[in-house]
Amino acid sequence: MSQPILLLNCGSSSIKYQFLHTDTEEATAVGIVQRIGQSGSTLDHEVGSEEYHLDQDFVDHTEAVAAVVGMFESNGPRLEDVIAVGHRIVHGGSFQESMRIDDAVIAQLTEHADLAPLHNPPAIAGIEAATRVLPDVPHVAIFDTAFFSTLPAEAYTYAIDRDVAARYGIRKYGFHGTSHQYVSQKAAEFLDRPLKDLKTIVCHLGNGASIAAVDGGVAVETSMGLTPLQGLVMGTRSGDVDPGLHKFLGSKGMSLTEIDAFLNKKSGMLGLCGYTDMRDVATEIAAGNEDATLARDVYVHRLVSYIGAYIAVMGGVDALCFTAGVGENAAHIRGPVVERLTALGFELDADANEKRSKDSREISTPASKVRVLVIPTNEELAMARETLTVIGS
Repeated sequence: MSQPILLLNCGSSSIKYQFLHTDTEEATAVGIVQRIGQSGSTLDHEVGSEEYHLDQDFVDHTEAVAAVVGMFESNGPRLEDVIAVGHRIVHGGSFQESMRIDDAVIAQLTEHADLAPLHNPPAIAGIEAATRVLPDVPHVAIFDTAFFSTLPAEAYTYAIDRDVAARYGIRKYGFHGTSHQYVSQKAAEFLDRPLKDLKTIVCHLGNGASIAAVDGGVAVETSMGLTPLQGLVMGTRSGDVDPGLHKFLGSKGMSLTEIDAFLNKKSGMLGLCGYTDMRDVATEIAAGNEDATLARDVYVHRLVSYIGAYIAVMGGVDALCFTAGVGENAAHIRGPVVERLTALGFELDADANEKRSKDSREISTPASKVRVLVIPTNEELAMARETLTVIGS
């Protein structure tokens, strides 16, 4: 008997969702709401081969969830049939595993909202809206941070006063854990090797971006830290900067709130060249835009630097995996990254790199000492499995 689960993945300006059947692990309905809180919001809903589209501006995630519910009511499937709802939560704080959502969980997520200001508030809004629509089924929180609960102390500890760190829970938490775990497992399957024997580096490159070192299926290092701001260059986030930048900008008259917004929402690729979509960046590079070229080079340089560091941390690497929107689709990012790693035994198959596919594939040559893979992530499937585990079905 089919036991469908509704999966909600609320991002900073989007909601991805799936209506997934647990017996077949197939989704009979998928959808995405984009540009929430901006002009030109859209909702795309697919049921089998049928596609439905809505152009409507959504002020916030509450409005967007209401529109998603309307799509289900008008075009199916029946939301009344779901046995649970799984929610992706970016920052779980001290939570180290998925769990059923209750008032205490929501209170703690709200407490950590300032650590993931672009993601936790939308996720909380999604939970509240979904529980109003489906109050009689369990709602489960799946935390991005949980996969990184295995980080060794030397990796998650910041070199600050230990009492202050303990008092406020200041440490590296890591994010995109569901994706990093799923992709590292899929890499082992693709290579037909035991996960426990693999040293894998996973590059989750989307509007938000992170990289993780996974040794034998266990996360040992990752780029995001206390918040999702640390690490790689992202769509609107700066990634690593000198911590002294906050004081410097403060001395120029910017408040802490303004500095935080500046680094989270006005930096990264947007700040460097005015574009957040790598397709636009590629177009601008081809047109001779020097700012776009520099932005791409900064992005690649940061990524290569982390890959080199993680090879050293693990004492080698068997597979380098690219995933998420940029990782899966931007050949003009993957190519320069792999080419800059030639001295470490990486060898790019340029033709394979240019081919587009929704399937897992290899983009390194047979002579490459490290296998380079493109593996589409499926966070929703990983979320469904976690949800089932929590509710005991």
